[in-house]
Amino acid sequence: MARTLMRFTGVGGQGVLLAGEIFAAAKIALGGYGLKTATYTSQVRGGPTVVDITLDDEEIFYPYANDGEINFMLSVADVSYNLFKNGVQEGGIIVVDPNLVHPTDEDRKKWTIYEIPIITIAKEEVGNVITQSVVALAIANTIMNAVDKDVLIKTMLSKVPPKVHEANKKAYELGEKYAKEAMA
Repeated sequence: MARTLMRFTGVGGQGVLLAGEIFAAAKIALGGYGLKTATYTSQVRGGPTVVDITLDDEEIFYPYANDGEINFMLSVADVSYNLFKNGVQEGGIIVVDPNLVHPTDEDRKKWTIYEIPIITIAKEEVGNVITQSVVALAIANTIMNAVDKDVLIKTMLSKVPPKVHEANKKAYELGEKYAKEAMA
């Protein structure tokens, strides 16, 4: 597998850091290399956040993605989308929550953009807004085929309390379903 570079953006409190941690841990569990680097403002909640995830079969010597190298970005906040979208390579894939992120016509020419209501899925279909990071995780993995699904789910379940395992499994299934529909 070639190197996969993914970026999750949002605002503090939306769980993008957890999604990055899960991807990296799953890749490591598979015998590869996984790394997440996070950037966020001093504002604990509500400030722009970005997590870059590097997955590779070879050792990772440089932990940061250069602008234009990101293969995939998922964003659930307009402020973060606009701050960090230029890191995505031309022709790359961007998933946005259409209720929160508003790509321009220029953006749509430059990147493949899928609109999936991540927060609404977590809140209304799973019944727990906290599961949005797992919905996002499933969407990213379904589109990018980054790591083995079963290992990713097992890793995810190891990072969340047992009392929310069923909700998170449901969140993963829904994220996968919506990603497949978006790509169809």
